[in-house]
Amino acid sequence: MTKPCIICVAITGSLPKKENNPAVPISVSEQVESTQEAFEAGASIVHAHVRNDDETPSSDPEKFARLKEGLEKHCPGMIIQFSTGGRSGAGRERGGMLPLQPDMASLSVGSNNFPTRVYENPPDLVDWLAGEMRCQQVKPEVEAFDLSHIHQAAAMNRDGRIPGKLYVQFVMGVKNAMPVDRDVFDYYIRTVERLVPDAQWCAAGIGRHQLTINEWCIAAGGHTRTGLEDNIRLDQKNLAPSNAALVKRAADLCAKYERPVATWQQAREILDLPVKTA
Repeated sequence: MTKPCIICVAITGSLPKKENNPAVPISVSEQVESTQEAFEAGASIVHAHVRNDDETPSSDPEKFARLKEGLEKHCPGMIIQFSTGGRSGAGRERGGMLPLQPDMASLSVGSNNFPTRVYENPPDLVDWLAGEMRCQQVKPEVEAFDLSHIHQAAAMNRDGRIPGKLYVQFVMGVKNAMPVDRDVFDYYIRTVERLVPDAQWCAAGIGRHQLTINEWCIAAGGHTRTGLEDNIRLDQKNLAPSNAALVKRAADLCAKYERPVATWQQAREILDLPVKTA
């Protein structure tokens, strides 16, 4: 298989803390340094949250701005994707960084259960976030926690609320949401290919499932996500020493399945994003 594989690195997230793994980057400077190492290891997309000094999630646009500036300086050409997830804000606050015009932003198009709460994505908020992304020319990455989310994304693509080539990420392994199940994974792929034939897809596996999902994606011809947001361990016993180590693990799987790791230029071409001069 010669199709390049895009590796996304989710560097921080809103859950893991340094007490769980000292390698988790919290400050903006730590995030930039960790992303640069992951970029050099083969990641072409960075999925980013920001944190307050006490490590709690933040929706502060100023912190997102400093992070974007640092990433553009130290990781030229890398695709910057900001999270609009619910842990870092409420309502429209979740899209407060979109005027910074990152290349991409995550977009959850429906609600689902999380380990201890409901992850609420009501239709009016989904439409507002999608509208802001269109206005700011930010490409959505649809985070599909459920089959219905794929159908909703396809409908939004058809009616223009999500224009252009659709990019869908299957999120599997969240407690109380979609488990890691190979038949479901294969059906997700078939559903995307049937509803939106020109779409690109990837997947993220949470916790101990990260490596499994990485391998399924790469073997099936999709793209994949790794990083300390989703999993703080390199294996069942040892903590991952860095985001770069997890990216290298995914890159090694690409070699196993004879797939080239996408450069940032190839990733931008695959996702129909402007190619910036490095």
